[in-house]
Amino acid sequence: MNKKEAFREFIKERPQLANYVENGQMTWQKFFELYDLYGAESSVWDKYTTDRATNLTDGLSKISNMVKKVDMNSIKNHINTAQKALDLVQDFATKKPDAAAELTSLNKGPASPRPLNKFFED
Repeated sequence: MNKKEAFREFIKERPQLANYVENGQMTWQKFFELYDLYGAESSVWDKYTTDRATNLTDGLSKISNMVKKVDMNSIKNHINTAQKALDLVQDFATKKPDAAAELTSLNKGPASPRPLNKFFED
C-alpha cells in the first residue's frame, strides 16, 4: 500500500478531518503533509480528532466553576447600590422641571424695564 492509499484509509477512520477542510481551516494537502511527516499515530492529530463533546464538557465545567466562585452577597450589594442610584436619578428628574422653571424666571430679569438714568445731560 502506497502513502496515498494509506492516507485515504487514515481519513476514512477520522471523518472529523473533513470538517476542517470544509470550514477552510485546513486543506487536504496540509493534512497529507502532516501525515507524511508524523505518521498516523502522532499526537499532532489530537487537536483535529478530539471529540467535540469532550470540548463542550470541558467548557461547561469551566463555566460551572466560575459560577461557583461568584459571591452572591457582593452581587446583591451592587444591585442595591445601582437601585439607589436609579432612585436618586428618578427623584432628581421628577423635581427638575420645577427647579428649571425657577431658574428661567430668574434669568429673564425684571418684569418691567428699568428707566434709563441720564447722568450727563445730553
